[in-house]
Amino acid sequence: MAVDVSIGQQGQTSGARVVGVVACIPPRVVENSDFVAKFGDTSVNEVTKTVGVHNRRWVEPGVTTSDLCLKAGERLLAGLAWPADTVDGLLFVSQTPDYRLPATACALHGRLGLGVGAVAFDINLGCSGYPYALWLAMTMVQSGLVNRVLIAVGDTISRTVDPEDRSTALLFGDAGTVTAIERSDDPAVDTVAHFILGTDGAGADNLIIPRGGFKDATLQGDERLRNRNPEYLFMDGSEVFNFTLRSVPRLIAACLDGSQHPMEEHDAFLFHQANLFMIKHLIKKAKLPSDRVPINIDRFGNCSSASIPLLMTTELADTLRTGSRRLALFGFGVGYSWASASLCVGPLVCVETVEL
Repeated sequence: MAVDVSIGQQGQTSGARVVGVVACIPPRVVENSDFVAKFGDTSVNEVTKTVGVHNRRWVEPGVTTSDLCLKAGERLLAGLAWPADTVDGLLFVSQTPDYRLPATACALHGRLGLGVGAVAFDINLGCSGYPYALWLAMTMVQSGLVNRVLIAVGDTISRTVDPEDRSTALLFGDAGTVTAIERSDDPAVDTVAHFILGTDGAGADNLIIPRGGFKDATLQGDERLRNRNPEYLFMDGSEVFNFTLRSVPRLIAACLDGSQHPMEEHDAFLFHQANLFMIKHLIKKAKLPSDRVPINIDRFGNCSSASIPLLMTTELADTLRTGSRRLALFGFGVGYSWASASLCVGPLVCVETVEL
């Protein structure tokens, strides 16, 4: 079968495996009833019916993504009994970094007490970030550069949403996660992972914070940004939805075909928790078994880059502790950017969700 190049670049890694995942969520629970005074009961119910979010976790003022990842990383290192100086690499994947400079990965490297000389850098990706980071970390291990890598993936999107915009204020939640990747030469462990990575930058302005970097998107003449605070997140929901329906079913098909593991051989299909209506549509379109598609957007909201690993710790923890499971991961959204992974995960020594 011919490779569908338009869906992205496909490749495999081997010799690296996931050994642990910890997610950290803020203790503050924001319920839908908290929005009724501002938007009205009818309006809140309309949004909830589409996006499927009933509760979400939001950080308090001053709390950053790296704070969540620090707690997750410390718990993960303790659970794995990994001395901090045995970690060779740290990837920080987020669109809510601590600073414009230095890289948050460097600051987090110091806070975790990792050894001098370890590789540490940031990756500016959102919804697709987790599969991208897995591919990069596993490629780094396969290359011989490193033996142990931590992937810190998370966002505090609540700090970017316009409190007057019901479509984003009710949708997003905050979370930070850390995943441990380690070299494995055990022939009994299936370490082959298949990835698809793709981009369509024509959609960059459909999900954007127009101001805050070194370019002001409000100067480009986009009428959709008129009378909006450019410091807050702008989302053209209909355009993002159309992109998802156009691209993700093809991504699912290409992942199953390219990995040479059909639907029946996958134990779970983990989707970025974009919104509930969208996820249900993708399940139906791809004819996936709904009992193998875990969902937690109702309790945590859309957590951007952290949504897939948060699914692993909240919905699959018991399963991943007890044995090896083949997972298909699908991240898609801001950029536009998308990525998939098909790989075996487990049994994991450490997989849990903690509060900050």
